[in-house]
Amino acid sequence: MNKTALSMISAMLMMGCGAQSALDGSDTRGAQSAPDPDLAPQGRGLKTIEQYQHVSGGARTTTNGISYHGGPVMLGTINAYYIWYGNWSGNTATTILTDFMNSFGGSSYYAINTTYNNGAGSSLSNSVRLAGSTTDNYSQGTAVSDAGIQAIVSSAISSGRLPSDTNGIYFVITSQDVNETSGFCTQYCGWHTHGTIGGQDIKYSFIGNPARCPTSCIGANTGSVSPNSNVGADGMASIIAHELEEAASDPDLNAWYDNRGYENADKCAYTYGTTYTVSNGSIANVHLGSRDFLIQQNWVNAAGGYCAKSYP
Repeated sequence: MNKTALSMISAMLMMGCGAQSALDGSDTRGAQSAPDPDLAPQGRGLKTIEQYQHVSGGARTTTNGISYHGGPVMLGTINAYYIWYGNWSGNTATTILTDFMNSFGGSSYYAINTTYNNGAGSSLSNSVRLAGSTTDNYSQGTAVSDAGIQAIVSSAISSGRLPSDTNGIYFVITSQDVNETSGFCTQYCGWHTHGTIGGQDIKYSFIGNPARCPTSCIGANTGSVSPNSNVGADGMASIIAHELEEAASDPDLNAWYDNRGYENADKCAYTYGTTYTVSNGSIANVHLGSRDFLIQQNWVNAAGGYCAKSYP
């Protein structure tokens, strides 16, 4: 979800208001009594576990519990780009999350997003590929602002390290020592948005490292073990899934969301469905490629709407 809602959410929590919010932070206006118009998402901030536990409220259900608001969706193959920001020396995350994205498209899990379409009836495809990656050695320091995240993406594109791609999503993946100063670990765990970079409408996402605050941003696997024995990487897999699902179905924050401003992944945040135990004793719920992961469910826009980890 978007950022604007983050400050509104904080104010509502302080006032004891009871509107539930989407992961990206756009539900702050759910305290209004009138259900119309729908509250627009802000795209900023996969909310923390604590916020989901302390904010509640009912949503107006229309059709499948999520409505189309006329904006574009990302059709065809989505190109994912990783920007490894900070220090990743010796960290298995670079392998784990590369494997994750290489196995994401074509999965029964991501097939959930094919239940979303544009105004002409064209549906999202079950096709995502990791189209490129690059590194950034702390160009914005260890305390990065929202504008700094866009600057990181802009630099990767303007330098030619990554292409300018309007059907791409650029993920700024941060090492554990990096903080996003507008509210990482307190207001959100990750976010997606879009902006004009090099004259193009570019979609990008901040992915915080939940090893920095596991009780706020990981959920079920908060101990020292996780499916791939890297708590930060395994936590980021779920955040990446969340933000990719939303960026694809609501890239400009004017397509698919409910009357609280929840985008599709927001509606299923920190829910995992049936889980199983892997060899190191941690839990997982999906097998992608050669690895097990614990990733949140996504909202199926069919049959009345429901959270699931596969479709059909």
